[in-house]
Amino acid sequence: MFTGIVEEIGKVKAINGSQDSIEMVIQAKKILKDVNLGDSISVNGVCLTVTEFTSDGFTVDVMPETVKSTSLRELQQQSAVNLERAMSADGRFGGHIVSGHVDGIGKIVRKEPKGNAVYYEIEIPEELVQFMIYKGSVAVDGTSLTIFDLTENTFTLSLIPHTLSETILRKKGVGDIVNIECDMLGKYVSSFLQRSFPNKKSTKSKISASFLEEHGFK
Repeated sequence: MFTGIVEEIGKVKAINGSQDSIEMVIQAKKILKDVNLGDSISVNGVCLTVTEFTSDGFTVDVMPETVKSTSLRELQQQSAVNLERAMSADGRFGGHIVSGHVDGIGKIVRKEPKGNAVYYEIEIPEELVQFMIYKGSVAVDGTSLTIFDLTENTFTLSLIPHTLSETILRKKGVGDIVNIECDMLGKYVSSFLQRSFPNKKSTKSKISASFLEEHGFK
């Protein structure tokens, strides 16, 4: 389990294998202070397992399904990546609940400076739209962010200077793809509602901020 608060930006030192499955060696520093074999580390929002480590990096295996369904397939040697260790029981919870299981890939369709912030508008697959809520949480490349605008197939984020300086999102531009993980609580609520009304054929959720407030979620 993660929080979406990126701890450091790592760098891909080596990529071995084929397009179907790969082994990555990632240079890091801060997150290696208490690393152990088998630890979970979020790499651009994808939960991966440490198979080896040294004083300046760690190795992970990326299985075929993960290569196919996430932006990790676009990584190259020297690519920068967002890194976060699994949340410790005695740590502060600064973001939101993030599992490291990517729901889909989004594409940046607008990047616009606004005062001291930068707006990012991201296009997402239709099946993910139902989980997006105004002022709700979303993880983008493993970064916990707040949605402040929605359309039928996009959501917009406002990134403050600190987030831009501490994550790889500052390097992303129009046309780039990002890993999207929807809010876990929203997915659970949607799943429970669909099970409660199994005869409903519509795949579009009726969940909204007002709906949640009416049912005790404030």
